[in-house]
Amino acid sequence: MFFSRIEKVVLGLTVFVAAFFVLPPTAEAMHIMEGYLPIGYCLAWGAVALPFVVIGVIRLRKTIQENRRALILLAMSGAFIFVISSLKIPSVTGSCSHMTGTGLSTILFGVTSTSVLGVIVLVFQAILLAHGGLTTLGANTFSMAIAGPLVTLLLFKAGKALKLNKLVNVFVAVSLGDLFTYCVTAFQLALAHPSETGGVLASLVKFLLVFAPTQIPLTIVEGFLTVLIVIGMESFAKQELAASSYGKVI
Repeated sequence: MFFSRIEKVVLGLTVFVAAFFVLPPTAEAMHIMEGYLPIGYCLAWGAVALPFVVIGVIRLRKTIQENRRALILLAMSGAFIFVISSLKIPSVTGSCSHMTGTGLSTILFGVTSTSVLGVIVLVFQAILLAHGGLTTLGANTFSMAIAGPLVTLLLFKAGKALKLNKLVNVFVAVSLGDLFTYCVTAFQLALAHPSETGGVLASLVKFLLVFAPTQIPLTIVEGFLTVLIVIGMESFAKQELAASSYGKVI
């Protein structure tokens, strides 16, 4: 075979992603499902997310123009988000929890670029896997591909300033960024569906408790998975990694 090591990894991730297209979809998952938010909330969250996505498109275009090698890491990051956020773990009340996968692209390309990858993944999941929804695209993008990554990036840079071990830094930043994603999702749900007794706060506590038993262990798993991928990249993609935001921060 004439594939390089990087091409083999990309090919493997592509096959992994393709396998998910033939799996039976689950209608209920931690992505906010179609029709679960009033139209006003859908438009509001979409308006909040849109500037990040627009800036992300501009930034990605510039990144690719300056370094064509970045396409490889972009493809891997997008595939990682799709695959890992499609692995749904049953929670209570018939719902599901899952990892986000956005931590990797955040430490490689930043928040706005991650928002673009997140939108692409969420659209494909909504259409092909009945995972999430098109009307709730703005809300899901904000929680999974903007709010969580923002916390990840801030913690990652703080860890660098505190001179944490780089792999420990990746683990902490990615895990807590994932956890924050679901705090934001719980808030979005509580805001749209306040409790009759206790209002938004009571509803928020309810949603947080619903997903905590499965989501907290998943954040730890995602942290470890991201660390393993970074270790692999340091072995076979040093040049690409050095040119990314990860290389510049580290």
